[in-house]
Amino acid sequence: MKYLLRHSTRYQYSGPASLSQNEARILPRVLPWQECNNSQLEISPRPDRMRERTDFFGNRVVYFSIESLHDSLDVSVSSEIITHPRPLADIFSGIAWEQAVLELRQDPRQTNRDCLDARLYVLSSPFVYQSAELAEFARSSFTPARNLIDAVLELNTRIFTEFTYDPEFTTVATPLQDVLASKRGVCQDFAHLAIGCLRSLGLAARYVSGYMETLPPPGQEKLLGADATHAWLAVYVPGWGWLEIDPTNGCVPDERYIVLGWGRDFADVTPLKGVMTGGGEHVLSVAVDVLPQA
Repeated sequence: MKYLLRHSTRYQYSGPASLSQNEARILPRVLPWQECNNSQLEISPRPDRMRERTDFFGNRVVYFSIESLHDSLDVSVSSEIITHPRPLADIFSGIAWEQAVLELRQDPRQTNRDCLDARLYVLSSPFVYQSAELAEFARSSFTPARNLIDAVLELNTRIFTEFTYDPEFTTVATPLQDVLASKRGVCQDFAHLAIGCLRSLGLAARYVSGYMETLPPPGQEKLLGADATHAWLAVYVPGWGWLEIDPTNGCVPDERYIVLGWGRDFADVTPLKGVMTGGGEHVLSVAVDVLPQA
């Protein structure tokens, strides 16, 4: 699939800001199944300093600072994206989930580098804490000696069928226990919930931020700016790699999904964050377009 991706963010301040320092994670990753070409980043006011780096997780990060008076900030990026099918799990990826937990706990001297790197994603993180409640919710899918991939896919389906998408119920600070108890939330909550369930069992799971192509109702044109960032997760399968799942839609991501970045949770892949001097209150507006190309 080929897409034109556009992501625009605007901050309007109630008063002038004299200095702002920012980090933007809005440049998609280059992956074996994802090409990113002709990216154009526009920032207004024009930054006094700007540079790109790669963070600990391999995400592309643009640092920039504005050191003159300004009452708004506009950050826009456009990229040409080509996606290909994800690698498929093969017959050698069949492993019981308990065995996967044991492999993640092996002596570092007796395990491979991929498994060693995955251990980071077993630990609790700022938005995802391990808990007995999350483990208990997961255990009806993770029965003794069950195949890891089968159990993960069932957990994915359960969250999709048992939980209600409700953008009014949660904020970024809503605890996972509240999401679990109410069975309501948004894609970020459902990704965090699934990650929390898997980590609470001793498995490795990472948060994935990105976009997906959305289709308008039949007979209607697609509204520009109506798309949004999306969140899903990936689970480490020892001996094979990372399996992506999307509990918000109850499916496995395909060519319609564009990966922006990944980390332990949302805190590691916030699209735009920073600090400023002055500015007062602010109003945030975001517009995203994922436009299929011929």
